[in-house]
Amino acid sequence: MQTKTFTAIIYKEEDMYVAECPEVGTVDQGETIEEAIANLKEATRLYLEEFPLPNTSSRFVTSIEVSYA
Repeated sequence: MQTKTFTAIIYKEEDMYVAECPEVGTVDQGETIEEAIANLKEATRLYLEEFPLPNTSSRFVTSIEVSYA
C-alpha cells in the first residue's frame, strides 16, 4: 500500500464543512471539520483505487501576492 500527502482545503458552507483535495479533485463534507477531513480521506482513497495518479514529481504550495484595481 502506498501513502502520499495531499492538500486539504476546508471551508464552511451554510451549516456544513466542505473539504477539497485540489491535487486529486475530490470533495466531501461533514458536520465538523474532523468529519469533513475523514470523509475527504475516504473519498480520495476510493478515487485513487479506481484512478491512480501518474508518477510525477512532488508539487510545492506557496502563496503569491497580486495587486489589482
